[in-house]
Amino acid sequence: MTIIAVTVGVFFLQQTSPAVTDALILVPAHALERPWTLFTYMFLHASVGHILFNMLALYFFGPRLETLLGGRRFVTLYLLSGLGGAVLSFLPQYYYAPILGASGAVYGVVTAYARVWPRDRIYIYGILPIQAWWFIVLMAAYSIAGGLGLVGQGVAHFAHLGGIFVGYFYMGWLARNSATKRFRQRAEISPVIPGGDAEALRRWNAIPLAQLHELNRGEVARLLDKVRTQGARSLTPDERATLDRFSVS
Repeated sequence: MTIIAVTVGVFFLQQTSPAVTDALILVPAHALERPWTLFTYMFLHASVGHILFNMLALYFFGPRLETLLGGRRFVTLYLLSGLGGAVLSFLPQYYYAPILGASGAVYGVVTAYARVWPRDRIYIYGILPIQAWWFIVLMAAYSIAGGLGLVGQGVAHFAHLGGIFVGYFYMGWLARNSATKRFRQRAEISPVIPGGDAEALRRWNAIPLAQLHELNRGEVARLLDKVRTQGARSLTPDERATLDRFSVS
């Protein structure tokens, strides 16, 4: 993904020239004099662990969401989520603090993902399974607790919360807006689908498209159209899993 490449590139520049960090970091008290930092701060990171965590989350959750939304809308989601994090950094406890990191933007992406695929399982630390929507609830609760000073000192927790808010409401806006017309137009799928895997095809054809969230409906419609035109064997394992998740037994 381009965002990951740009962020990693900026991180390497930070290591070679501290002036890069000074020029791009957000200090809310100085934002009127340095308005670009409302966006540039999200491409900076304080350490290898910091950037690794954020970019891994973006790598795992971003591509599928970008495929659904398209590149332009995905980048808009990312930047607006980061901006939401910057806005909540204007609270008194952060007003004079330097703010950097993609966490707000990444939290927005993960929240948007959870709104579209709420029952997908996320494995915390690769071990503990939890449904995506519960993961967002826990992240929001932790961010609130951190913002109140109860946990995780030295972190702009409310910036994370800003990303969560933007990710949630941006996806709701897309679902209502005419920008999703191309998703709705693909909701009418021919019942005649060539290829094998007859039982799976029967279940997939019976998916109640009208009852799905509009963005889910768009992706399911796209996959069914792919099956209709290219056959069931053209699906990747993840695509088959998506259709199975919404299918009627």
